[in-house]
Amino acid sequence: MTASKLNGTGYDHAKRLIEQGRFVADKDDWQEVQPSAQQENAFIEAHGFGQFAEWYLGVNEQEPEETKARYSFPYGDFDKVHRSGLVAVESRAGQYKHHDIERAARHLRELIDERA
Repeated sequence: MTASKLNGTGYDHAKRLIEQGRFVADKDDWQEVQPSAQQENAFIEAHGFGQFAEWYLGVNEQEPEETKARYSFPYGDFDKVHRSGLVAVESRAGQYKHHDIERAARHLRELIDERA
């Protein structure tokens, strides 16, 4: 995983959703609730890549626009932000030294913790 940086659009979207109360604070298993490739494809078909991008904290501008490969670090299920998704992002981003993404995920997780 290289060249990913914070996707400001995704961060702003997550923050708005949390402010609206559209989040899951449970410590669910992100592996079980993370959207599948089929769900991602259906979402793209219904809403386009612009809205798809809003659900990811990482963007790799070296990848072509309107490809799934351009976006990384998903945090939600296309309806709500999942705390478990943010924990996963925080961990993986730290592991790959994407500190801007790691900090953003931590901040969003803390917002959920304050509201939950």
